[in-house]
Amino acid sequence: MLPREHVATAEIPGGGTLELASHGRDFIIMLGRDELMGTRMRFSEEQLAELTVERLAASAPNLLIGGYGMGFTYRAALAALPERGKVTVAEVVPDILEWAKGPLAELTGDCLDDPRGEIVIADVAALIDDAVDGTTPRYDAILLDVDNGPDGIVHDGNERLYTRTGLARARDALNPGGLLAVWSAADDHKFTQRLRDARFDVEVRRVRARPNNKGPQHFIWFARKR
Repeated sequence: MLPREHVATAEIPGGGTLELASHGRDFIIMLGRDELMGTRMRFSEEQLAELTVERLAASAPNLLIGGYGMGFTYRAALAALPERGKVTVAEVVPDILEWAKGPLAELTGDCLDDPRGEIVIADVAALIDDAVDGTTPRYDAILLDVDNGPDGIVHDGNERLYTRTGLARARDALNPGGLLAVWSAADDHKFTQRLRDARFDVEVRRVRARPNNKGPQHFIWFARKR
């Protein structure tokens, strides 16, 4: 059995440490003993982008993604977007981008050079606030994969995104009919109700972690602004 080998660490603003590890040809990002993501189980994160773009009517959609991670959602969004579409990624851990250019360069490919995309070192909540305040355009979709779901185990500040106030801010940052899409490692019926209370029409989709219909089940909420 192949051993897991340490590659690098990154400090999370506000506390906590991420570890990048390799396991043979695969890579994993860990928080303590929790596996946050890995190259073997990327399908649900890619589906977050693909299924979101499928649901958009805008000819040149403007997307905001919370969290770069290993770039699965970002690359899938670029692949699915029309030529005039745009996607902005908010990432709070600067070392994540150094990993993308260094040990994960083969996985990253040329996505960081795509003119339709931009990666900003910032809290996604700040970019949502900018859109609400009118300092930046509103979004056709906001995709949140900043943690393992609404529980917010990685960064304490992530939990505010999933509160009633946070959901109201996200709704106000969307264009009419826009979509808030949220990835989670587990289902959460209370979160579904919070979305409805925030005046979203809600669809919950189960997606396997691997494209061969194997691996754990993950969940994606598609919440459309009424």
